[in-house]
Amino acid sequence: MRLPESQVAVLEAASATDAQTIDQLAEATSLKPETVTGAAFDLRDDGLVDVEETVETSATLTDEGEEYLADGLPEVRLYRAALDAGADEDPVEMGQLIGASGLGGPKVQIALSNFARKGYGVIDGGKVDADPDADPDADEEAAALAAVADGDAGSVDDVVLDQLESRGLVARDERTVRSVTLTEDGVTVLMEGVEAAQTVDRLTPEMLTTGEWEDVEFTEYNVEADAPTTQGGKTHILRQTADRVKDTLVGMGFKEMEGPHADADFWINDCLFMPQDHPARTHWDRFALDVPPIHEVPEDLVDRVEDAHRNGVGEDGDGYHSPWSEDFARQVALRGHTTSLSMRYLSGYAQGDLEPPQRYFSVEKVYRNDTLDPTHLLEFYQIEGWVMAEDLSVRDLMGTFEEFYRQFGITDIQFKPHYNPYTEPSFELFGRHPETGEMIEIGNSGMFRPEVLEPLGVECDVMAWGLALERLLMLMYGFEDIRDVHGTLCDLELLRETEVLH
Repeated sequence: MRLPESQVAVLEAASATDAQTIDQLAEATSLKPETVTGAAFDLRDDGLVDVEETVETSATLTDEGEEYLADGLPEVRLYRAALDAGADEDPVEMGQLIGASGLGGPKVQIALSNFARKGYGVIDGGKVDADPDADPDADEEAAALAAVADGDAGSVDDVVLDQLESRGLVARDERTVRSVTLTEDGVTVLMEGVEAAQTVDRLTPEMLTTGEWEDVEFTEYNVEADAPTTQGGKTHILRQTADRVKDTLVGMGFKEMEGPHADADFWINDCLFMPQDHPARTHWDRFALDVPPIHEVPEDLVDRVEDAHRNGVGEDGDGYHSPWSEDFARQVALRGHTTSLSMRYLSGYAQGDLEPPQRYFSVEKVYRNDTLDPTHLLEFYQIEGWVMAEDLSVRDLMGTFEEFYRQFGITDIQFKPHYNPYTEPSFELFGRHPETGEMIEIGNSGMFRPEVLEPLGVECDVMAWGLALERLLMLMYGFEDIRDVHGTLCDLELLRETEVLH
């Protein structure tokens, strides 16, 4: 029987009693593993060998995993700092514990997101209450890191290994291992004798010009041979949705606003008639920056805004009768909402005075010191928008939302009365989650109050809103946890597999 040289080599090296892997056969025949694989499949098709496939999984620590193995998981470090500070008896301020734990940068967010998940305690209102019965020495993920580092990933529970992989602390690699054994027919062929035939695996220009192609034997093309897996890049689904939102609003007649992420508290809150002693303006809820204050703020506008805070607007205005400091107004913080851009544009500071009617929007990132959960992150994207025109009403605002969300296939939205310091009337928007059936909050809106508009020099109605881009994504795709979509714990496989909706 005549067979290609590679098949003869594999047939002679294989055994009828002991299965041999492709790597073992490659070493025995001095052939490349891919050549052995192709020969083994051809021999299997002829019934001369059996090829058995198994999947082996290995795990290694990433650089971040190595760091946590040495220094401890961030949530464990936070818990130990909490115990040292007595948080197992009385709640302790979060800032104190973060400083004591030595955590910084993204590790703070990681610690907070895993602290409650593991039952180390509760974080509420900027304070940490530690569970005295928790045992950080029995942390399964910490033990799993050590096991992976020792090459014993097989002893780790798959659920724990999945969690470590989702956190980016371990990298798993799956490989298909093929084992080859001779069949009875293969043994018979060997006993009868096989002859190696000269074969080639590709047609070359030289063969065509010399005519050699007529005298050679070509190997069969193996369509089952392994090929490398490649992951092509693509635009993040959140960015794709943001671009679609922009196109939709432009199609509805809106223009886009631009402005700084770090801004004076004056633009972020004071212009919105937010009292300076409001809880949302404390250092626990906003990200203040340790930089020099902003001086480039219109003095006459500062005076009008201060007067609105102290005395109110109109005959019935009363103001807040609470402290107001120009120094505080000029301090710099990361914007907690993109309404700071609306204030810049409505005041004429951004690009000159605007004559009604006007429509503007932005789809930009905002920053809030929220408690992390499936619907809240420390930074997210807000769809800001406003319309300035005569004789606007809540019906106009509701109709705008119905038209906007209809463009994304969302028709089941509900409105709930709400209180905002800067709008009256105000209401929240809710949409029905396609998977859970629950109504989730998707935005906040209302008609700007006179205390906001008069200092800005606006003499007509303005309806405005702030919608969450991530919540829109949840309604469109059925995501139940926005941490899967972006952030330090995002699910890359989910992002690769999700089909974009149009």
